[in-house]
Amino acid sequence: MPKILFIQPTQYGADGVTLCKQKVIHLPGLAFALLAAYLPPHWEPEVLLEVVDDIDFECDADIIAIGAMGHALFRGFEIAAEFRRRGRTVVMGGYMVSIAAEEAAKHADAVVIGDAEISFPRLLADFERGELQPVYDDEVTELDALPVPRYDLLTSKPIGNMLPVQAGRGCPHSCSFCSIACLYRGKYMARPLDDILRDIKAVRALGFRRFYLIDDNLVSNPGFLGDLCDAVAPLKMKWATQCSVNLAKNPELLRKVVRSGGELMSIGIESINQEGLDRLDKAWLKVDEHERNIDILSQAGVVVSTEMIVGTDGDTEESIRDTYDFIQRNRVPIPRFYILTPIPGTDLYHEMKQAGRLVTDEWKLFDGTRCVHRPEKIAPKRLTEMYWWLNEQVFSWRSIFHRVIGNRRLWRNPRMLAFSLVVNLHYRRYVRKRVPPNIF
Repeated sequence: MPKILFIQPTQYGADGVTLCKQKVIHLPGLAFALLAAYLPPHWEPEVLLEVVDDIDFECDADIIAIGAMGHALFRGFEIAAEFRRRGRTVVMGGYMVSIAAEEAAKHADAVVIGDAEISFPRLLADFERGELQPVYDDEVTELDALPVPRYDLLTSKPIGNMLPVQAGRGCPHSCSFCSIACLYRGKYMARPLDDILRDIKAVRALGFRRFYLIDDNLVSNPGFLGDLCDAVAPLKMKWATQCSVNLAKNPELLRKVVRSGGELMSIGIESINQEGLDRLDKAWLKVDEHERNIDILSQAGVVVSTEMIVGTDGDTEESIRDTYDFIQRNRVPIPRFYILTPIPGTDLYHEMKQAGRLVTDEWKLFDGTRCVHRPEKIAPKRLTEMYWWLNEQVFSWRSIFHRVIGNRRLWRNPRMLAFSLVVNLHYRRYVRKRVPPNIF
């Protein structure tokens, strides 16, 4: 019986030597569980999430399938090299591999570009015939008839109290810095409602009462989201997702979201500087509406997790200090920050490179915690210093107490108050190690 070993690499700590490890991964990804469901019956899968698992390089797997997220791609290259040195066949895929396919191809026997629902079964068939191709790039145009993910491969791990369910992929917006925009180019695909419900019920049958919807912008199709909420509400489950702040502008849809159990939303508000947003092709997002939108979501009972970037061409030291004040003033329960990074393959990367604004071409430094371009109003070194200052201030004891413990709205949902506190403490530990707090 042939065996495939799926590996999700972790990232390195600030010293570049120590691997980031956790005892529990609260939000496991869906990709491996879904791909495993496409395996023919005679294939045996195994999943390793390096943040909680150790890798046995002596394993007898026929295929090593590596899917890396973000900066962990470079750890993925190291893992691939070691397995290839031992004579194993290595394939790589995922969004980082897809936008840096030429580089990834140097480290693997085959790479899968983009969505894998067509490419992956074809790769397996070619492997069994001894005809593995170097590149698989079959476009997926619809998400009909996806199989039920192999959730058993996740539940055997030390995970939290939620399992992932795919709702849709892509986003109608084309922000220049976004890897999703780079891959989908304004296209959004929603799954059939019955298929989503089938997977949610599968999660419920496993004893889970919470799930998180994987979707790059769930609000991009309000009618679809409304119908989904109507269907989910009778299940009496709680759920989380990421979506645009436009949810706050649709009162009826927001009511449906909350009524159906939606309680945690990751919102990309990006910046408090309109000039910076405009120049990143995100002019539709208005900074003067941020506070009102956060207030609307919070009043409705949604716990807001903000995603923000610093280092736009509108940013200064003062604007970064103002960002801290913004987080404090609005008592954002779960904030996250990144330095604007021109990820190789994105429109922003090509713009920066053509304009001669990249500080370095060493991709290992493109980790979102150091400035690798030249902003117009702040020096790269100073931006990096201010990024860490911002994280240290936001995840100080004083700030955590103010935003979480002192947040009266959170006390209406003690369980989410506790969850928010745990996340903040988790992020605080990463910040103190000078590691981006983006793993949970």
